[in-house]
Order: sequence, then structure tokens, then C-alpha cells
Amino acid sequence: MEMDNIRPGQTGTLDVTVTKAMSINRMGREGADVLSTPRMLELMELACIEATDAMLPDGHTTVGYAVDGLRHIAPTPVGNRVTVRAELTGVDRNRLTYSIEASDGGKSIGVATHKRAVVPVEGP
Repeated sequence: MEMDNIRPGQTGTLDVTVTKAMSINRMGREGADVLSTPRMLELMELACIEATDAMLPDGHTTVGYAVDGLRHIAPTPVGNRVTVRAELTGVDRNRLTYSIEASDGGKSIGVATHKRAVVPVEGP
């Protein structure tokens, strides 16, 4: 498998408006609708995919296998915009490591390190 196009420093960015469907308001309190941690993690994973998947060898994709140091450090209300930036920081054979930061209006709301493996797509 040729991985010459995959190099540390590649980045992927998502810019998303938080919707009610992205929140979990278990208490039903007015004004408590904020971005949930699982949805923030989903955005982080999508930013990693954005950073590298277009440059993978034909017939290959990536699958996540680890999330380290995930911290959801500030709330983001429904209607606010979240920017998630992932940077590829390491390539070890078919294993990719990304550093990720999520922000709301320039304020950090979350960080994580994510690892993905490059694998062949199995056809029918």
C-alpha cells in the first residue's frame, strides 16, 4: 500500500452550527441545550477524515481505533458555530495520529488525540 501522499501537517477543518439534535438536555431546562460530548467527538472524527481520506490509496479508507485525552471543557449553546481543526501529527505504517481542537468563537471548547488505521475497503 502506497502512503506517500499522507504526511504529518495535513489538516482538516469543519465549521458547524450547533442544532438542537446535537444537544442532550436530560433535565429539560430552558437554556440548557448545548453541544453534547458524543456529538463533539463525532465532529472531531469527521475533521480527521477531512484531513486525510481524500489522499488515501484507491480502495482504502480509515477506521478509528482510539481517542485519548478527550476533554470537553466548555459548553456551546444551540445556534453557536463550532470550528473543529484536526492536524495529522504522526504516520506509522498504516496508523495515523491526529491532534484535534474544537472552538466556539475562538474559545477552546474541546481537545483530543485520535488514532485511525488505513484499511482496504472490502467489496461485495
